[in-house]
Amino acid sequence: MSRPDKNRLASGGLIDRAAPLSFRFDGHSYRGFAGDTLASALLANGVRLVGRSFKYHRPRGIFSAGAEEPNALVELRSGARREPNTRATVVELFDGLEATSQNRWPSLGLDVLSVNRFLSPFLGAGFYYKTFMWPASFWEKLYEPFIRRAAGLGRAAEEADPDHYEKATAFCDVLVIGAGPAGLMAALAAGRTGARVILADEDFLPGGRLNAEAHEIGGQPGAAYAAHVAAELASLPNVRVMTRTTVFGAYDSGTYGALERVGDHLPVPAPFQPRQRLWRIIARRAVLAAGATERPIVFGGNDRPGVMLAGAVGTYVQRHAVLPGRHIALFANNDDAWRGMLAASEAGARVEAIIDVREEISPALVEAARARDIRVLAGSRVIATQGRKLRTVDVATPRGREQLVVDTLAVSGGWSPAVHLTCHHGGRPVWNEAIAAFVPGASPAGLTVAGAANGSFGLGAALREGAAQGAEAAEALGFPVPPLDVPAVEDEAFALQPFWHVADSKGAAFVDLQNDVTAKDVGIAHKEGFRSVEHLKRYTTLGMATDQGRTSNVTGLAIMASLTGASIPETGTTIFRPPYTPVSLGALAGHHRGKDFRPVRLTPTHEWAARQGAVFVETGAWLRAQYFPRKGEKDWLETVTREVTAVRSSVGLIDVSTFGKIDLQGPDAGTFLDRVYINGFSALAVGKARYGVMLREDGMVMDDGTTARLDPEHYVMTTTTANAAKVYQHLEFCLQVLWPELDVAIASISEQWAQIAIAGPRSREVLARVVDADVDVSNEGLPFMGAVEGRVMGGVKARLFRLSFSGELGYEIAVPARHGAALAEALMAAGEEFGITPYGTEALGVMRIEKGHVSGNELSGQTTARDLGLGRMASTKKDYIGRVMAGRPGLVDPARPGFVGFRPVERARRLRAGAHFLSLGAKPETANDEGYMTSVAYSPHLGHWIGLGLLARGPERIGERVRAYDPVRGEEFEVEVCAPGFIDPEGERLRG
Repeated sequence: MSRPDKNRLASGGLIDRAAPLSFRFDGHSYRGFAGDTLASALLANGVRLVGRSFKYHRPRGIFSAGAEEPNALVELRSGARREPNTRATVVELFDGLEATSQNRWPSLGLDVLSVNRFLSPFLGAGFYYKTFMWPASFWEKLYEPFIRRAAGLGRAAEEADPDHYEKATAFCDVLVIGAGPAGLMAALAAGRTGARVILADEDFLPGGRLNAEAHEIGGQPGAAYAAHVAAELASLPNVRVMTRTTVFGAYDSGTYGALERVGDHLPVPAPFQPRQRLWRIIARRAVLAAGATERPIVFGGNDRPGVMLAGAVGTYVQRHAVLPGRHIALFANNDDAWRGMLAASEAGARVEAIIDVREEISPALVEAARARDIRVLAGSRVIATQGRKLRTVDVATPRGREQLVVDTLAVSGGWSPAVHLTCHHGGRPVWNEAIAAFVPGASPAGLTVAGAANGSFGLGAALREGAAQGAEAAEALGFPVPPLDVPAVEDEAFALQPFWHVADSKGAAFVDLQNDVTAKDVGIAHKEGFRSVEHLKRYTTLGMATDQGRTSNVTGLAIMASLTGASIPETGTTIFRPPYTPVSLGALAGHHRGKDFRPVRLTPTHEWAARQGAVFVETGAWLRAQYFPRKGEKDWLETVTREVTAVRSSVGLIDVSTFGKIDLQGPDAGTFLDRVYINGFSALAVGKARYGVMLREDGMVMDDGTTARLDPEHYVMTTTTANAAKVYQHLEFCLQVLWPELDVAIASISEQWAQIAIAGPRSREVLARVVDADVDVSNEGLPFMGAVEGRVMGGVKARLFRLSFSGELGYEIAVPARHGAALAEALMAAGEEFGITPYGTEALGVMRIEKGHVSGNELSGQTTARDLGLGRMASTKKDYIGRVMAGRPGLVDPARPGFVGFRPVERARRLRAGAHFLSLGAKPETANDEGYMTSVAYSPHLGHWIGLGLLARGPERIGERVRAYDPVRGEEFEVEVCAPGFIDPEGERLRG
């Protein structure tokens, strides 16, 4: 570690010299202190080159001292905690911090892509709209890979984020946004009334400009006064001071989004603490006191490392006791920049010259500069800079041109109020000629603005406005307002001559430093007709970077205004949208990530199935048993074949609790079902179940399932697992919007009931051993499609349905969910004599394909009941949702793909779901596509693969052969078209 802190002042600042911190940047070790930012610590150690620009890869240095920073974007940390595109100016230094420059290769000092600067004549505004157009074949092979490789800045972590993030909600009477002088006074005034106050500020130290400038309030330094007020606020039980918290958005009904960086200033978040917390703050009133952002002047070479905002120079000197350079010059158009530079000189900075575009400057300022041996170049402008890192600047003066030897050039073109949050409801800023800046226009309801954010740049005005706005916000809510003694501070004179661009300067003159947009680019946009502010923004990417154009928007608009001959207010301005600063996806997600993104739902028999050795699969939000392998079985297919064979020859068991279950009760329940199903249910006998098909309004099948009638006014509907929530939502819409007059109540009971299906020729014998003595499960007592209520396992209430998805004799037994595992064990014990076998979703799928039942693969949202061979179910005696639209000519066209079965001509051939059908001899192209294979399975009963699918005029082509073409796997084979039912087409087994 050589020459640590070589640019650190021996005294002053708000850093803690008793708390040294070590950190690394690009592999080199450096030292800083508690209270430093990464930017201030780098400057203290003489590091001036920190990054490369986005497009041209030009060398870039630290430009600002806050969230507006366009240049110093770095990667923080390494491994799983690596975080790209972090502004070094807002990173709170901590011991062991590791940072890396980005957007360069192989190193920051030697970046190969810096050759782009020589290509700048071809990479101007809109080049991407005009380039890469020819030859077309180059796009995928050359252009796109190259653009993707060059795009972006930092690298995201490639490992899972080990930290966690939280979401929280807070309520308050008054929210104060910003803890500068106006914000502190607003919070104090509101807090003393007894109102619940939240003071949020993105900095880790309250005070704002009081920490960055040389001010005196009430006989004490401004920073000390800020600390005193912050301490009083912290002592008030009704006030919450939230540092490291950025309010990034204003939303409806007084709701504000805020991001609290709980652990970003630590190597690793504290135990049981999140890294970041996303706040939803509901405030009855809000005061915006977010300050203002200094803007630069555009001139040739204004992006060179060593060129920075004048206010940033003052901040580094006053707050961090750091000299950004040994020889500093100022280029400005306003008095405020002079005062900051004079204060920096007083603190120890060597100011070589002040270059001001104005010819008439306050005599007091000129005299103060000369008293400090600072040259004053009035009526002058910077026209060029030299050096890889700034070495010299060329100045055009009334007496001619001269060159100054400096390593830092402070620039100030005035200040722009931070109006961002006032625009989040669509309000447009209003131009204020007196300060040459946009000020808030219409603000969100309940939000007022104070201080510099309102265009009041004087310290005294900021204190007075803050106190007044805080008191008024509390008073409007009915709190008594005690007198508040606002410190008497004179307002500094604010004199400014609007000046935006040195038109006769040499070299690239950058307007938007982060997106490499130059004044020339704005000129190109003007020449090509993109003069609207919205077109200018999108054509040049001006203001579209992570800084949202904080230092560039107004300057770019001013240059366009000068080109069009219009005024700035006539030219207009874009407005801002949330977020005010970037918000990490982790914070937006909170705990909803990984398995918590969509919590897994477990069936009532999950633990039992796990003990049986089940392999589980995600089906929607559920985790279901896919199959139950046994020792010695070489793969899943062998296991599934055993399970299917066991069911067809004896008996098997599966948990079907995941099917959606909806309870419908009321006098109009039958009428309601008639309207949502294509077939009728109002005439369904009590104690019977019926298969139904439900359509969307466009006539496409939404879902299918069975509905049983338990009492005259009581039905129980089942839906597919995947569509359970969607069907319930659809039914609620129908009841609440379409037919509110119907007397029907519905409730989802999917979680309340466990449901287990048993199937196979011995299933009745197994069921008989589980039901209580008074329950008749004979063929007469519980016929096919029957539904009864009774008791099982010695008194447990149950619902018994004689249904079958497998094509075998089958039953479904529903019991309260807490008894689900016990029911499974009871059935297994009852069927032990018959070799009862648990089976999973794979075996269930095989059997439904063998039987020719449709399922999720066929219910794709693009099929009609007619397509699926269910058209004859549709009633012609009633109306129902989707009936009219299902009759559209295109949906009843006989040439539409219809539901049929397939078997390979070569019986040993494996079929593939997704394969497309072609006529024999037809070329594999879209025009010849006749449908596709929806589902395939190996049939143990038939000894070969079978499939279901949709084929043009399918039912008419039974016995025909077609080609199944699978371009994904590179396979092609002939299949025979057959009826979709491969086993027991007459249904004798399930009715036995």
